[in-house]
Amino acid sequence: MAVCGSYIRSLFPTIDDELYQYVEGILDSSKDDFEDADEVYEAIGEVLHEVEERSENEVRLICKRLLEMLKGGTNGGIERRKNGVNKVLNVPIHMGSLASNLEEQVDDIKSIWVTTRDDVMKVDAKKLEKAEAKLKLKQDIRSGEVTSAKNTALPALESATVSQVISKKDNRMEAKGGTNRTNDIRIENFDVAYGDRVLLQGADLTLAFGRRYGFVGRNGLGKTTLLRMISSKQLQIPSHVRVLHVEQEVAGDDTSALESVLQSDQERSELLAREAELQAAIEKEGGKTNDALGEELAKVFEAMQMAEVEKAPARASTILSGLGFSVERQTWPTKAFSGGWRMRLALARALFSKPDLLLLDEPTNMLDIKAILWLEKYLQSWPTTLLVVSHDRNFLDTVPTDILYLKAQKIESYHGNYEQFAKTKGERERNQQREFEAQQAKRAHVQEFIDRFRYNANRASSVQSKIKMLEKLPDLKPMEKEGEVTLRFPDVEPLNPPILQINEVSFRYPNTNDFLFTNVSLSASLQSRICIVGENGAGKTTLLKIITGTLSPTHGSIHLHRNLKFGYFSQHHVDQLDLRVCPVELLQNNFPGKPIEEYRRMLGSFGISGDLALQTIHSLSGGQKSRVAFALMCAAMPNFLVLDEPTNHLDIESIEALGKAINNCQAGVILVSHDERLIRMVCEELWVCGGGSVKCIEGGFDEYRQIIEKELEA
Repeated sequence: MAVCGSYIRSLFPTIDDELYQYVEGILDSSKDDFEDADEVYEAIGEVLHEVEERSENEVRLICKRLLEMLKGGTNGGIERRKNGVNKVLNVPIHMGSLASNLEEQVDDIKSIWVTTRDDVMKVDAKKLEKAEAKLKLKQDIRSGEVTSAKNTALPALESATVSQVISKKDNRMEAKGGTNRTNDIRIENFDVAYGDRVLLQGADLTLAFGRRYGFVGRNGLGKTTLLRMISSKQLQIPSHVRVLHVEQEVAGDDTSALESVLQSDQERSELLAREAELQAAIEKEGGKTNDALGEELAKVFEAMQMAEVEKAPARASTILSGLGFSVERQTWPTKAFSGGWRMRLALARALFSKPDLLLLDEPTNMLDIKAILWLEKYLQSWPTTLLVVSHDRNFLDTVPTDILYLKAQKIESYHGNYEQFAKTKGERERNQQREFEAQQAKRAHVQEFIDRFRYNANRASSVQSKIKMLEKLPDLKPMEKEGEVTLRFPDVEPLNPPILQINEVSFRYPNTNDFLFTNVSLSASLQSRICIVGENGAGKTTLLKIITGTLSPTHGSIHLHRNLKFGYFSQHHVDQLDLRVCPVELLQNNFPGKPIEEYRRMLGSFGISGDLALQTIHSLSGGQKSRVAFALMCAAMPNFLVLDEPTNHLDIESIEALGKAINNCQAGVILVSHDERLIRMVCEELWVCGGGSVKCIEGGFDEYRQIIEKELEA
């Protein structure tokens, strides 16, 4: 190996020690496995290209020369022979024990298809051992011991498994110790399963740096699971790419909201800490600055200026303000906030720290309309890569530059926002169906010719030609349309007005001095389609509870029709379901005495049919749980629906179906929602909470949006 090392050093004098040791280690450990120069080039060629720009032919010639040295060719026998005598080992070596030792040293390799790497990539002895293991895998594949990547067991993540075929090029990129610093992410040919259910199979995912991706698809197909796989790095992505998944709320302690956001910038925190250390060291020396301390302090100041440390508090405050935190609230300790507000804090920390890849799962669920409009505008200039799961049509039309569509265990990529995606997808499906129908017509025509002249000796050659042509035709599939989501509220008996009247109602919570709202006078009927909007904390949910009788007004009165029966869908209703039972059992436990077919019919009205009705509720997606909650609410046959954030967790198709169901519903409807599309679909009356009152505005949502935009500009 000394000759090979000298040869490499002479040709590549600029090679650093780590890469040199890596190349030398690969050649030494695999010299008996290399069969030709192409395999040497495959193992180290990419590294040599990175060290110095050379043509492919030059590097291939170098690899060929190295192979000759390894195999004992010209000048290559020095290591194997010395003075014409074969070298003899002092003691025998048991190769099986070496292999078992190696196995113990690399027990962190749970799978040959997915690797778990340290956050900081570096070439060391363990890297070389991994490379040896991969080369051993290659020999096993040739010998038939390993046949397929698909059967490999992988680490579990909340009962989900993933397998991935990693290309040889990707392995080389990993092995170079971080010399490939691209922030693009490309994951090829991977599978994801949840229990016995395969969510993705042979899927590909490409995320180009600086692009904003909207991730869409029906509920329960695996979007959230995939985000968790990416954030935990169970799928292979470059280890230098900083990934942040906004999934868990900020822990509550005495740290202020503003300081919590500032602490998320690790570089800023480290620079401030180092500055404090240097200043303390200077003070310890009586204020005299020696050259070393002064030089280092100057470098820290320069780095702080480059990182815009002084501007950080203002930037953090702007983000918090946009997400609904007033200046006063920004000083509150994090433990003073509820779970929903701590989720907003987690989102603020993510936006402030600017990771290379930001993963957001339904970020609009925790926000009011004003905060959503601010977030849409803020993310339009997002500088790194964004992957967001959302079912808010308006958000998807505004933020993404690309749409990733999850369907049939594959991920399809489309350029443009959701509106452009819908048009392109529709055109693709029509073209696919036309192509399939044209091919079927051609097959039928050719088959007719074959059947007609199959036994005609004069046409034998033509028949054989037609048969071969049929065999060569690609196997096209017909366009499989996704089942349409249908939701249907039960029919109810009409009631004569007046139905619901709110007379000069004022409300404040016990032990508080300030009224949430005062002198509210409004009314509703069975024909009402009313949406309540306003900032979080303005009293929207409180007003719903007063209407349904859960809370009593401090002043004023509520008059209800004696036969009025409310169906109340709470935004936390889904979290209160018994997750241990299946949907049929849930209805059976709450409304006993009906036949199983009746429970299935109730669930079927909200798209929970077939096997879904018999799965445990825990295994259902968020949207499917919401539909179970709808069925549970409607099982009591209410004639007035009060819906608090009903679109949370519903996919786009389900939201569309909900809008149609509300329009066709015979019951009265009052809902709180932040989904602009649903509001525009169904609401004929808008109640705005804010400023200590609840007012009905005549201009509808357009007028309300104009009010918000003026506030944001101010």
